[in-house]
Amino acid sequence: MMSEIEDKIRRVKKSLRSINYVVGDVSAKELVDYMCGETFSSDKTTLGDVLGNEYLLVHEVVEIGELKKMGRRIDRHVIVDSPKIIIYSAHLTALEVELSYALYKKDFDWIRMRLKQFKDSVLENDPYLPAELRPQAIILFHKFCSIVGLFK
Repeated sequence: MMSEIEDKIRRVKKSLRSINYVVGDVSAKELVDYMCGETFSSDKTTLGDVLGNEYLLVHEVVEIGELKKMGRRIDRHVIVDSPKIIIYSAHLTALEVELSYALYKKDFDWIRMRLKQFKDSVLENDPYLPAELRPQAIILFHKFCSIVGLFK
C-alpha cells in the first residue's frame, strides 16, 4: 500500500512540473498521517478520496509540502498543533496550485465545483479562517471565478 502511495505522490510531483510548481519531499507516511490525523474543521475528505482523485492528491501533497517549508513536522497532530495562519496559508497555496493544474488540464467543471465548495465551506462558513488571510482567500476566489465565468 505505501509503495503505491509513493508512486502516486511521485506522479503528482512530476505532473506539477508542467505548471512550474516544484514540491519538496513528501512521503507516503506523511500523507497518511496528515489525512488520518486530528483536525479542527468539519472536512470529511478521506485518504481514499485523495488517492482516488488526482486534483485532491495535488492539493494535499502541495499542502504538506508548504507546511514543511514553514518548518512544520508532518504527523497526525500537525493541523491541531499549528497556528491556524500556517494551516490556512498552506491551504490557500494548495488550492491555488490545484486550480492552476486543473486550468492547465482545461478541467473547468472541476474548477467550478471547487470554487463553489470553497465559497460555501471557507468564505461563508469557516469560523477558523484567520481574518488576515481573508483578503487573500477572496482574491484567489475571484481570480478563478473570472477565469471560468462563475458568479458573474
